[in-house]
Amino acid sequence: MGQAAILTVDDDPSVSRAIARDLRRRYADRYRIVRASSGDEALEALRELKLRGDRVAVILADYRMPQMNGIEFLEQAMDLFPHARRALLTAYADTDAAIQAINVVDVDHYLLKPWDPPEEKLYPVLDALLDAWQAGGDQELPGIRVVGHRWSEPSFQIRDFLARNLVPYKYFGADEPEGRRLLEAAGFGPESVPMVVTAEGRALPHPTVQQVAEVAGLSTVPDRDFYDLVIVGGGPAGLGAAVYGGSEGLKTLLIERQAVGGQAGQSSRIENYLGFPDGISGAQLTDRARRQADKFAAETLTTREVVGLRADGSARTLTFADGGEISAHAILLATGVSYRPLLAEGVAGLTGSGVFYGSAATEGPACSGTDVYIVGGANSAGQAALFFARYANRVTLLVRGDSLESSMSYYLIQQLAAVANIEVRTRCEVIGAQGDGHLQAITICDSKDGTKATVECGYLFVFIGAEPRTDWLGETLLRDDKGFIRTGTDLLLNGERPRGWDRDRDPFYLESSVPGIFAAGDVRASSVKRVASAVGEGAMAVALVHRYLEAQ
Repeated sequence: MGQAAILTVDDDPSVSRAIARDLRRRYADRYRIVRASSGDEALEALRELKLRGDRVAVILADYRMPQMNGIEFLEQAMDLFPHARRALLTAYADTDAAIQAINVVDVDHYLLKPWDPPEEKLYPVLDALLDAWQAGGDQELPGIRVVGHRWSEPSFQIRDFLARNLVPYKYFGADEPEGRRLLEAAGFGPESVPMVVTAEGRALPHPTVQQVAEVAGLSTVPDRDFYDLVIVGGGPAGLGAAVYGGSEGLKTLLIERQAVGGQAGQSSRIENYLGFPDGISGAQLTDRARRQADKFAAETLTTREVVGLRADGSARTLTFADGGEISAHAILLATGVSYRPLLAEGVAGLTGSGVFYGSAATEGPACSGTDVYIVGGANSAGQAALFFARYANRVTLLVRGDSLESSMSYYLIQQLAAVANIEVRTRCEVIGAQGDGHLQAITICDSKDGTKATVECGYLFVFIGAEPRTDWLGETLLRDDKGFIRTGTDLLLNGERPRGWDRDRDPFYLESSVPGIFAAGDVRASSVKRVASAVGEGAMAVALVHRYLEAQ
């Protein structure tokens, strides 16, 4: 297989020559640069590449072209190379249209013309697009293969774990010819699924998530017994702290029980994060942050669940679910929040079989032609509705409140209103779910008129509530009545420091009731539940850890 292609299409000959020249200057040693002067010519080039079995990494299309504009071209190009990264070339006057196009054809970026100097305005964007394509593009078949059932919760959990950790894999249904061949070759039957087959040909029936992590090459064992800083939770706050901790020379360990990114990592698109005017998916943002933490030698563990915390003199010690322990000078708790269970009849038994918590992006293509219902009225629910609307026949957003205005960002409300196959129903709740082996229908109560109705439903995605993952702390740290960790001035009662506080100072802003244990992000009481604020708190926590260590 030859070099992957970067294709550029622009009807202005001078612009076309200029961008091809700049691309060859930097990427010709690794990628084939293909230039076209019209949408039709570019589509013909893509068809030839497809027939030859070649790959396309990035497509750059001019927004304004006669006969077929850049958006129309990219819509057709997606059918040929759906995993290629896409960018629009646009003049300043067209930026509003370009941003709107992001929601139509899932454009990854737009570039303003002219882009001089390319070292500042072109190459960084292309580098990021190529990195993202290499991480999850249409490469050769990955080494890991998964055999499972479509409506099996264990099968979904393995696929979701691999996808959220950006591990390439190929999935086969146990009733598909290739799935049956793999089971037969391994000497197993359908009762052994889910089954994971490694690149070396080793078959694992009913593997645990930790076993999958190990064969996927993810780190599950720490390199040392003692660190300067251990971070529990790999969401935006934890990743922010890992980047700053590593970059400032602290021996830093980040522990994540499932996949880095947290709830933000599952978001189909984040559009109000500083520095990304055209938006970025949670997976892309997570991947960049993870690679940035790796660059600064911050260590990351996955599939390790922390179940205990104690102070050992000047050390702070964490206990894992398997009985192992790890200690550090300082601990940062950034465990975030989890979605609250939907307590409706029949839901629990169908979880993973049509009922999902969070966006479960791996289910997107499977939703094609079905009716999807989403429960929740916050930003995460709105972003999921936009994502699944690309696949589903119809998406219905069920909101318990009177409107979206009090819980969802204005820009998302506007986008939802502009998509024809999205409906928003307020003052509605799901009170039941039905299905034989998988979800087939739900019962909705409309509190506006008190009516109940059972409707066909192929998929139900739940985004309700925010419960902190802090039960494992017991009485170690002070928490509020909802379980969120109290920090800083919230610990002072009538000016008095918390009981047991052994320092001649008040707690630092993000410090808990035990000195040297900090909290950041959504798990912290009184925090602002936004990605940007979580990242900021993670960075701030590292500065406070330095102050704590200096005073030791």
